[in-house]
Amino acid sequence: MNTFLDVLTAICLLLGALMSVAAAIGLLRFPDLMSRMHAATKPQVLGLLLMLTAMGLQIRSWSLLPILIVAWIFQLLTVPVSAHMVGRAGYRTKHRRPEMLSVDELDQVVAAVVEGEGEP
Repeated sequence: MNTFLDVLTAICLLLGALMSVAAAIGLLRFPDLMSRMHAATKPQVLGLLLMLTAMGLQIRSWSLLPILIVAWIFQLLTVPVSAHMVGRAGYRTKHRRPEMLSVDELDQVVAAVVEGEGEP
């Protein structure tokens, strides 16, 4: 039984590490801010889940389970919010490539706000 859990732990660790490396490579290689944000957040969260799962399988302590769950929940709550804020800031400061976007839904909203600021 221990051998099976050790192999499962090793698989989770390797897959988690590969997901984290994929996030790092995407962060360095993708051409624009929006795709870099996607590469930095999606595989990183899954990689962390696999790492936390491996820790839980290897340590096998019920007292560790709430800590691992809290760490996972904080990642699920903070990563999308931070990516959204970085994306909005990048959009407002023109750190984007409009030709890379298939649909730009925020353009009309920003234009309406700019027109509203020009009025007294």
